[in-house]
Order: sequence, then C-alpha cells, then structure tokens
Amino acid sequence: MNITLEQAEKIIAAAQNKAKEINTKMNIAVVDAGANLVAFARMDGAWLGSLDISIKKAKTARFFDMNSGSIGELSQPGGSLYNIEHSNNGLITFPGGIPLKNSDGEIIGAVGVSGSTVENDHAVAEAGSKSL
Repeated sequence: MNITLEQAEKIIAAAQNKAKEINTKMNIAVVDAGANLVAFARMDGAWLGSLDISIKKAKTARFFDMNSGSIGELSQPGGSLYNIEHSNNGLITFPGGIPLKNSDGEIIGAVGVSGSTVENDHAVAEAGSKSL
C-alpha cells in the first residue's frame, strides 16, 4: 500500500497551513512506502539548505518506521543506534520526520519537514500527518 499523490498534496497543504500559523517557512517532503519522493513544497523564502534535510527526514522516518527524533535519541553516544546517521547515504536523526499510516494502521509513507527549530519542524510535520 502506498500513499497517493492526492493524499500527499493534502498533507503538504495542512503542513503549510501550520507553518503559516506559527509564522515560519518550511520545506515539506512526502515519500511513499518505498521512501521515494511523491510530493515536495518549498514555501517562499524557506532555507535552501533545508530542502535536502526535509527529504532525508521523511526517508529516515520511513526506513525505520519511527519518528526521526526517536532515532536521534537512540543514536546518541552509547546508544544502540550510535552512528546510524551515516548509513543509507545519510540520515537525519532529529525531529521533523513522521511515518504516515492508512486507516488500517499500515505505513504508506512518511513526511519530513525542515526550515525552523526542530520543535517547529515536528509540529508542522505532525499537522501534516494528522490530515491523513
């Protein structure tokens, strides 16, 4: 089961609305179950350097089926996933990536957001994911 373009666009719209609500500019990426990019939006004025980060957050969340921030907690020195960020052509292990599930609880993709603080990134990603 994969996310559809229509679902991905709905997620991006909800994430953009949240970003506007908290007065920030974001890069928002949605990947499918295979971690392939389905949809992307760079809000006017969003940091160019965050473009790649948003995509990698989405991929990270899908590769491991957990929030990217949770992987970050496990990848600290002494943690069970220490140095994992160097795998898979580079992962992003701080908040802003969230797996996406269908109504049956199956993971169909992930959303990744970058462009502000990690707290804002997570809030915007969460708003997108909740629109599904």
